[in-house]
Amino acid sequence: MLKTASKFVRMLVEIIVIVVLAVALSFVVRTFLVETYEVPSGSMIPTIDTEENLANGVYDRILSEKISYYSGTPQKGDIVTFESPLDNGNTILVKRVIATGGDTVDIRGGNLYINGVLQNEEYVHGKPTNALYPTMPGVEIDYPYTVPEGYIWVMGDNRTNSEDSRYFGPVKTDTVTGRVFFRYMPFDRFGPM
Repeated sequence: MLKTASKFVRMLVEIIVIVVLAVALSFVVRTFLVETYEVPSGSMIPTIDTEENLANGVYDRILSEKISYYSGTPQKGDIVTFESPLDNGNTILVKRVIATGGDTVDIRGGNLYINGVLQNEEYVHGKPTNALYPTMPGVEIDYPYTVPEGYIWVMGDNRTNSEDSRYFGPVKTDTVTGRVFFRYMPFDRFGPM
């Protein structure tokens, strides 16, 4: 009887240790390495989500890695997750980095110019890029606009349906939470981004 109780206690301790280690490992991974997100908006269509999937309540699920920005900063073209300026960081948004500190953004005739150069943005699928008016209360944006150092200019790929830097202004780089690198659901869109 004593041997049986001893085996049971040892097995129980092993299970508790395994569970505690799994929870600790999950915490470390999510805090310092990779975070998962569900994207329930159409601001990044077609890169993230599709109109059909959104209409059916099927949202893309993505992985955002944090390691790249421990020693570097977001670069033009990166798809990043960041704390929303719309609600003081209570929500995480996902957008594409269009310009970084020191770059000048201009929007003319439905086209985007960075440092005076017309941008060929294949990922917007021909949708026009227009300024958004009105902007968020307290934000004034006059084009051409120079992005301050320590900030990035972000925009959704679905330019006609995205509240982004055109609305809330540039985003502080220290509010960026990671770089999107992989879509793991839905399975028909599974793969690196």
